[in-house]
Amino acid sequence: MNLTHWPLFGLVLRTPRLELRLPDLPELDALGELAAEGVHDPKAMPFLVPWTDAPPAERARSTIRFHWRQLAEWTPEDWSMQFAVFLDGRVVGTQSVGAREFAVVREVGTGSWLGRRFQGRGIGTEMRAAVLAFAFDGLGAETAVSAAFADNPASTAVSRRLGYECNGLNRVRVRDERRLDQRFVLDRAGWERNRKVEVETHGLGPCLPFFGL
Repeated sequence: MNLTHWPLFGLVLRTPRLELRLPDLPELDALGELAAEGVHDPKAMPFLVPWTDAPPAERARSTIRFHWRQLAEWTPEDWSMQFAVFLDGRVVGTQSVGAREFAVVREVGTGSWLGRRFQGRGIGTEMRAAVLAFAFDGLGAETAVSAAFADNPASTAVSRRLGYECNGLNRVRVRDERRLDQRFVLDRAGWERNRKVEVETHGLGPCLPFFGL
């Protein structure tokens, strides 16, 4: 896709199984429907902001609005790329990578969710590996950070599998309860030692100014 004024829609990451890119309107609607179907056991809350507590239709609409808002508020100093994740042409979740003052700080943060019917298949690890390759190889990041509640073994396992190291705990309030938010950090050397997924990046050149580069 050749877009002169908003080339981010031509940025694509590919792994052996997955494709990551910005969704078009029908695909964004499908992502909202996936959120409405459910992302986790309703008894648990893996997110710092409990957006999945909303009724299904509102979850779908808030997912769509969130993606629009991230694009509308994008600046080279404060950006968040909300990749839709596709498996065999079907949207299965979302993987974000974002930063503030990246040109100076050279650190990114990541976040993600998968539809429940696509969990437990290694997709979460593969899609985070894709954005890590994008950040370290494509953008020249020096560190990547992530976080997960200490009682969320699935997310914690992804971080450890990809080479992250523990980086402290935060005490936070979620659903009027105290939770422990485990922080993780990955430097370039750790990423190089643990990169296991081949990732192809397409369309990055015209996008570099959007990332402050």
